[in-house]
Amino acid sequence: MSTSPYAGKLLPKEMLVDVTLLTAAYYDKKPDPGIAEQRVSFGTSGHRGSSFKTSFNENHVLAITQAICDYRAQAGITGPLYVGIDTHALSEPAQISAVEVFAANGVDIFLASGGEFTPTPAISHAILTYNKGRTTGLADGVVITPSHNPPDNGGYKYNPTNGGPADSDVTNWMQARANELLENNLRDVKRMEYRVAIKAPSTHYHDYVSHYVRDLINVVDMSAIRDAGVRLGVDPLGGAGLRYWSAIADFYKIDLHLINQIIDPTFEFMTADWDGKIRMDPSSSYTMQGLLAKRNDYQVAFACDADHDRHGIVTPSVGLLPPNHYLSVAIQYLFSNRPQWSATTAIGKTAVSSSMIDRVAEKLGRRLHEVPVGFKWFAPGLFDGSLGFGGEESAGASFLRVDGRVWTTDKDGLIPALLAGEIVAKTGRDPGEHYKALADEFGYAAESRVEAPANTAQKKALSKLSPDQITSTELAGEKIESIITNAPGNNAAIGGIKVSSKSGWFAARPSGTEDIYKIYAESFKGKEHLQQLIAEAQLIVDKAIS
Repeated sequence: MSTSPYAGKLLPKEMLVDVTLLTAAYYDKKPDPGIAEQRVSFGTSGHRGSSFKTSFNENHVLAITQAICDYRAQAGITGPLYVGIDTHALSEPAQISAVEVFAANGVDIFLASGGEFTPTPAISHAILTYNKGRTTGLADGVVITPSHNPPDNGGYKYNPTNGGPADSDVTNWMQARANELLENNLRDVKRMEYRVAIKAPSTHYHDYVSHYVRDLINVVDMSAIRDAGVRLGVDPLGGAGLRYWSAIADFYKIDLHLINQIIDPTFEFMTADWDGKIRMDPSSSYTMQGLLAKRNDYQVAFACDADHDRHGIVTPSVGLLPPNHYLSVAIQYLFSNRPQWSATTAIGKTAVSSSMIDRVAEKLGRRLHEVPVGFKWFAPGLFDGSLGFGGEESAGASFLRVDGRVWTTDKDGLIPALLAGEIVAKTGRDPGEHYKALADEFGYAAESRVEAPANTAQKKALSKLSPDQITSTELAGEKIESIITNAPGNNAAIGGIKVSSKSGWFAARPSGTEDIYKIYAESFKGKEHLQQLIAEAQLIVDKAIS
């Protein structure tokens, strides 16, 4: 895919989203459930879309909220429901719509005190904190966010009583129910006026900031960061964690500098991503230009996306660490510096994450739990403590408290960022230097992700491939050692195929929204071998699905 001339640059004002028109479209445009693109569709992180495209509008939110109420009733969930929103323009009107339905259904909800924005991990943390020691009257939650998606997007996701992303059996039920409500012109949606709903006896408020911030000492060694005087920089990227970072700096008395304190739903302060679109993606060097320019001002710096469930780490030694590099460093550090964690606690990774993690796990003597893409697969293990760490190649991670109990079961961008500060404080080296040490020991990994064309039939064929449909015996000059379509950790389908040799691997998965499939690849023999591996991967996949 070609890189936009706007990549890494601020966009001219005429290219920014018109928030007034976007909000008007949220209320004015009515989705047609007969059009596939306008139906409710829960992906790996809830329903997302744009009001301009009639894929995220008031009727969607009303229908999804009623579906959540109906699901809670049939599942016997009777505790409070925690509600959070991020800083996207559509999040506030969507919250208003949701409150109108929750109140009419008599659901006890907790909104953020003072109208604060709320990161995804703060919702997960609140659910788990409330449910601790309870067996009945359990809480759940929702976060209104499209994560790192462009400013014209809105999103809505549900977290059940385990605090993590909802599993597909739950989201499929909600999706079907919400679309049924759309088809019936919202006839069965209960709703009351917002001015009444906001004062209903079932509408409450919660100080998410204080509860989350004051508990951080139990998951990251904040005292070590303070005592070592580590100079930290953070760019919240205009996201929901802005007040959290200032509260963290004040409460723990650490040397943390907020580089950008702007909240603006156009996100005009963000440099554009590779395709010229604004995304709050902390793993993209194009969007992280502002922080990269200050890399030498801090011992370590970091950023999070709009709902603060992803992290990006910037160091003086290497600049922006690729997500796989930092996941490897964090795992190596945590499992060497958390003596209270059980000896049986495992390491969680997705099938398309770096094999460096496999090598680190083997050295540590820890079981590796490899699962398909989607953080929901880590939630049960993080919940019961059998997983010490769960991480995705897309810069999402969470890990246990110091004592080995659950912290969050959804992605948490703040704690991996703060952990980078702990690593510097305890070792005197930044995470970039730590990864170099790993690479010196285990080999230097070259990685890439590319896209290849595929029509609907070919994508369907790819999602249902079996290992015996791959007839090749070699991959980039090496014998193929394994071909899998199900993740070793839980035997769940990965939605594609992964082929591995001694020095490299590739995985291919169909896109859910475009006529393409994605190839993830990694080589421990250098960039030339990586390119050969990718070229052969496409030939292997094209042959199998043609």
